[in-house]
Amino acid sequence: MYRRDLLTAEIERLAQVLARIMGLKLEGDLAQAGLLLNETLETSFNLPPSVLENSELSVFEKWLNETGMPAEKLDTLSEFLYYELGISPERNALIATKLNLIYKVLAEKHKIVHLTNFHRQEIIQQYLPSAP
Repeated sequence: MYRRDLLTAEIERLAQVLARIMGLKLEGDLAQAGLLLNETLETSFNLPPSVLENSELSVFEKWLNETGMPAEKLDTLSEFLYYELGISPERNALIATKLNLIYKVLAEKHKIVHLTNFHRQEIIQQYLPSAP
């Protein structure tokens, strides 16, 4: 029970951080938003920028498998990444492939499926590289 309360408090704090990042973007302070995002990904999700920025999906997949992140926190990570879309075509493709993998892990490993993620999966299809 105590662990669940800690996780809930952390998710609520992360939601506030995400709101701050989105506010900074709306204010046009993209540099500060990027710094806060990277800091949060690294400290709260143990996701190094090098893993996120790596174009090899296997690097991200390995990190994802090794973290053993709870489903609720993984879902929160997907929100952070989802709101990173729209910066550039290259960044969109990079983030979209990782989001697809997160949604797959949530559905297959954690048996968590919800309409928001279904809708987001449809949206990110436009950002995914075309198969040869």
